Amino acid sequence: RRLSSELPSMSILPLPDKQFFKIGEAADIVGVKAHVLRYWESEFPGLRPLKTRGAHRMYRRADVELACVIRRLLHDEGY
Repeated sequence: RRLSSELPSMSILPLPDKQFFKIGEAADIVGVKAHVLRYWESEFPGLRPLKTRGAHRMYRRADVELACVIRRLLHDEGY
């Protein structure tokens, strides 16, 4: 079973047509608080947003899609 085939339908809100998202935007799309995303970064090696020179997190589209899968697995399926 490939996760990539499941990714587009996993988000709580539809993904806007852009490549990068601030942590607040990503959290709103995924349906969790920003501190949860920061925690997940320490627990899931695949979730690694870029950081700007000012150390602001910029989530790529793939990061947001992965966070949606993580949320579904943890919150909806009980893993």
